[in-house]
Amino acid sequence: MNEIIKKIEEAELKASVDEFAIGDTVRVHAKIKEGNRERIQVFEGTVIKRQNGGVRETFTVRKLSNGIGVEKTWPLHSPNVEKIEVVRRGKVRRAKLTYLRSRTGKAAKVKEKVR
Repeated sequence: MNEIIKKIEEAELKASVDEFAIGDTVRVHAKIKEGNRERIQVFEGTVIKRQNGGVRETFTVRKLSNGIGVEKTWPLHSPNVEKIEVVRRGKVRRAKLTYLRSRTGKAAKVKEKVR
């Protein structure tokens, strides 16, 4: 039974996934359906969490909109996620940046990684 599930999941994986890590500032181009029309909406923010693996992998992006924190979680291999652009690389030392939820302004910034 386990092998059957693995074959089904492999068929659902995207051919190429954009490389990004926790702490990176990214632009997520997501498809939005409004009635019978479809458009692409861009959501830019910091990746605070990436969890699971394989076809079930999800990532969470956080941004401040008019002083209010907004978080969105997407499945990585979803057909609704058109592409993920990395705006800047972040230098972090932990796997989940949930502490950013309690911070605003400059304190919510992540240092940029110097190559």
